[in-house]
Amino acid sequence: MSTIDTTATVAQLVIERPSRARVFEQIGIDYCCGGKKSLQQACEEKQLQVDEVVRALLDAEQTPDPEERNWSQATLTELCEHIVATHHEYLRRELPRLSELTRKVADAHRERHPEWDEVREVYENLRFELQLHMQKEEHVLFPAIMQMEQANAPLRFHFGTVANPIRMMEYEHDNAAQALDDLRRLTNNYTPAEDACPTTRTMLEALEALEKDLHLHIHKENNILHPRAIALEESLLR
Repeated sequence: MSTIDTTATVAQLVIERPSRARVFEQIGIDYCCGGKKSLQQACEEKQLQVDEVVRALLDAEQTPDPEERNWSQATLTELCEHIVATHHEYLRRELPRLSELTRKVADAHRERHPEWDEVREVYENLRFELQLHMQKEEHVLFPAIMQMEQANAPLRFHFGTVANPIRMMEYEHDNAAQALDDLRRLTNNYTPAEDACPTTRTMLEALEALEKDLHLHIHKENNILHPRAIALEESLLR
């Protein structure tokens, strides 16, 4: 059986074994925007016993997802294309559906549950930001990264160094993470009331699924794509 270094960052643990993300989702440890913390520190902040978390991570390794892949070993072009084809397409499919669900729930239940109006507002702001974010990635950042991977010399971009758009993307990732935290708080951890209607239950399930996919999406960018792209640009400059 493998061992787990509790001084390793949470992000590195997920990069090594993507199946570990499921455990971190279940216990509420942030492995995307907060992925630079060590496992020990993340457990202390959540008041979790690190030994118990390690056991859960080791157990998860016994049933790995056959579809999972260590994206740190892919080319940057493959990773960019995967993010667009998998996570961006998921958002294009789910964001309009969730807009309709949050609207229906707020319209039907706002008298007894005024919090649904706030859920809708937070969600719509998140949707707007994500749509702009994807455009910037697909038309600016990702093409630049793929061009660098094919280059043998430094490239000149209108935005300067590739670290500039990356810095903006990670700022927007932090904003998205805050919106997800707000949605989780407003929905009581996506828990439906006993008398919740089917539409409300469907909305909560969809919001929780959106959170899980965004966590993985952001992890692949913040913790794999972005640092590798910056390192590539630095190597070209040398």
